[in-house]
Amino acid sequence: MSDLNKQYTIVPVATPILTHHDDICQAVLTYGAGLIGPNDVVCVAESVVAITQGRALRCEELHPGLPAKILCYLFPSKGSIASPYSMQALIAAEGLARVLFAILCGFAAKCVGVSGVFYRLAGKQARLIDDVTGTMPPYDKHIVYGPEEPEAVASAIAAACGCFGGAVADVNDLKRSAVLGVSKGVDADKVAAILIDNPFGNASQKTPICIIKDYAAG
Repeated sequence: MSDLNKQYTIVPVATPILTHHDDICQAVLTYGAGLIGPNDVVCVAESVVAITQGRALRCEELHPGLPAKILCYLFPSKGSIASPYSMQALIAAEGLARVLFAILCGFAAKCVGVSGVFYRLAGKQARLIDDVTGTMPPYDKHIVYGPEEPEAVASAIAAACGCFGGAVADVNDLKRSAVLGVSKGVDADKVAAILIDNPFGNASQKTPICIIKDYAAG
């Protein structure tokens, strides 16, 4: 499915900065008005969904303990849990015991050439937390958790828009594309492949919504 991103037209949708005061379905309806057809899939960036759910915390709201201050140094400096604040957020979400167990297993696995074990064992927030600077201003000063119930959000978007489907996606400029939730009838792997070139713009572009045109027809 590597060439799927070339087979579909993707329309980015510009919005103002969305906050916890916004409803994601209403935002899609308001800013996507006239752009969404019955065969389309509406995709929303996972960090924006999380922000509208109130899942963004300022660093001052987190109080890193000694484990967070030590464990964060075990991860690459550009990683999403490389600061004491993001590590504390992970520990708060998944529990210290689980994080420690995942670190030990991940280290052992790397010794035999197997990578990614930590992120499989540490809980979903290990893969989804955005550290400071990981999203658009003013939320670049926040830790943002992954969204709650992304499949329900995707289904609600599809129902609100009257389109073929909805999707909540986590995509970046490093060719990492993951779909966290889709509505009925939408293939998550296919959507991830279509979005591989990251059509979202969560920074100055302010296009956290994009529409895959004529997905159903394809």
